[in-house]
Amino acid sequence: MAEHDHNGHGHVTEVPDVSYIKNVDVTHETSDVNVPALLKFVLALTIMMVVSFGLMLFLFNILNSQETKKEPPAGPMAMTEQESLPPEPRLQSAPGFAADLSKSVGATDPQKPKDPLWEIRVLREQWHRDLSEGAKDQSGRTLGIPIEEAMKKFVAEHNAKAGTKNAAQSGEGYGDQLPTAASAGRVTMKGKQ
Repeated sequence: MAEHDHNGHGHVTEVPDVSYIKNVDVTHETSDVNVPALLKFVLALTIMMVVSFGLMLFLFNILNSQETKKEPPAGPMAMTEQESLPPEPRLQSAPGFAADLSKSVGATDPQKPKDPLWEIRVLREQWHRDLSEGAKDQSGRTLGIPIEEAMKKFVAEHNAKAGTKNAAQSGEGYGDQLPTAASAGRVTMKGKQ
């Protein structure tokens, strides 16, 4: 019999005796899943997938080679690759930009395709060189002055002009008139105020 607690309920984990119940039509199954058979099925399915992938790749290569043999040769009036490039100046990452850039920087292999990061790096190096040494034309002649020298020259000229302007205008009542938003950029003639 069941053991009782103080509150009158039986023990919860106690299983009743059912050994007297017999059903000849129902047999006991030893396992719910046949693991070796399942592993064999997964292995066979994987092998079949790999084989079918290989066959499809083989078939694709055969059909692709047949189609390339059927293509007629380019006509005599067809544009070459160089002629089909966009006009100058070419934007970065446009076809032909990397070839032109590699020629201008003297790369060893201009036919090798370059990636955009290479283009950016080479352009930045070229800009830095132009700013620090001055831009040069195709013959190697310097077209301008380095940026540092230009800034020093500008400051010196500005200081010289400001000194003469201040000396000439001191006490005469001349003033600079700046445009306002209401004037739409127009300014009046400078004169005595």
